[in-house]
Amino acid sequence: MGGRRPWVVGVSGASGTPYAASVLRALLAAGEAVDLVVSRASRLTLLDETGIGFRDAHWRDDLRRWLARGADGSPDAFEVPAEVADVAHWSPGDLAAGPSSGSYPAKGMLIVPASTACVAGVALGLSKDLLQRAASVTLKERRKLVVAVRETPLSGQTLKALVTLDEAGAVVLPASPAFYAGATHIQDLVDFVAGRVLDAAGVPHKLYRRWEG
Repeated sequence: MGGRRPWVVGVSGASGTPYAASVLRALLAAGEAVDLVVSRASRLTLLDETGIGFRDAHWRDDLRRWLARGADGSPDAFEVPAEVADVAHWSPGDLAAGPSSGSYPAKGMLIVPASTACVAGVALGLSKDLLQRAASVTLKERRKLVVAVRETPLSGQTLKALVTLDEAGAVVLPASPAFYAGATHIQDLVDFVAGRVLDAAGVPHKLYRRWEG
């Protein structure tokens, strides 16, 4: 299948919007196309964590501000082109969007971060919004689905939902930073998790120092 084949990136309402920003920057740096779905709940989290509002009518400007921001709150920690690379944005309420159909040529989907509500909805096969619908499509089409769950502690119900996703073929990837890569800054810890998400998706990156023994 030729033509544009994006990664669908879903951002749910869990804390951890810097993880999503790191994943998005690395995908674009790798030359990957991205279809972005920012849930309604995640827009409140983004506002709380960064002070940035994400608006459908001004999403390119808001995305640039978000991607330029460092995990420590620095507003211009990263250079972001004036014209964001190959990104398409879909409103979370648009259930007729491209990623809602299995015939839409996506490579797979990354949910970063994934809230427990999102995990439960995807495990149950719900489609209350485009994020959940796109995840269900990804599973039924046997495409790569990486779920970066961000919550602690985990309840029994959430653990059961995560097992369901694992059995359905998803990669369950807790947002658990490691320290062996020589982290000296909060951005290093964020980038480690983002790098592991991209490892699971098979996308090359240079976000962290790999263990070599």
